[in-house]
Amino acid sequence: MLALGKQPLPPTLRLGQSVYRHVRTIKHDFFAATAFYDDAAGNRIVLKLGRTADFSGIPLRWMGRVLCQRELRFYRRLGDLPNIPRLLGRVGETGLVHAYARGKPLGRNVKVPNGFFAALERLLAEVHRRDIAYVDTNKSPNLLIGDDNQPYLIDFQISWDLQDLGDNPLNRWWLRRLQREDRYHILKHKRRLRPDELSAAELAAGKRRSLLIRLHRMVFKPYFLVRRAIMKRLRESGRLLRETTA
Repeated sequence: MLALGKQPLPPTLRLGQSVYRHVRTIKHDFFAATAFYDDAAGNRIVLKLGRTADFSGIPLRWMGRVLCQRELRFYRRLGDLPNIPRLLGRVGETGLVHAYARGKPLGRNVKVPNGFFAALERLLAEVHRRDIAYVDTNKSPNLLIGDDNQPYLIDFQISWDLQDLGDNPLNRWWLRRLQREDRYHILKHKRRLRPDELSAAELAAGKRRSLLIRLHRMVFKPYFLVRRAIMKRLRESGRLLRETTA
């Protein structure tokens, strides 16, 4: 099931004149493996390798290449924003390296600083202004609180823009729907973690679930319940790595 099959991540990685050594694998699932690498001075980078392994005899390296190319596109389009980790290079056909954003993921047990959600909403608005939907705001581990108390976005694997299906009315409609879901999930996190900063209008908007979200939950909730149980068993048996973000 793992993206790299039985192949381990490389023990070292050369970037320019520096050599980085593998420190920790933070995620390894069906689609990709992600790990931290440090150089001799303690500078950290992040390597993400897309799928290379076959699945049940079906070659899927093409999937790794496609997903990597898409993610590279988003990092390049957003590369001038200080709240998006800087793209540093490619590794093979399915890998990319980006800068490490020092901070911690958004979560229930994490203190959210004053004004964090306002800054996150401004960042997301700029991403949307460039005709991009982040799509993954539902997953709080991808929303980082930096050591500077500013928001950072990572992981653009399933983000969406107008390139794949072209700039046409149907694709623009779909993009706007995805962008609305981005905003809904941010309000949902804000309602849970900083309700004191929530306006009356935001409170009302955060409670309105769109048809897209209702359909998604109806279709995928049973799938995720089964998947979660399988992943738990695999982690407990040692066949799958536990996920971490730091």
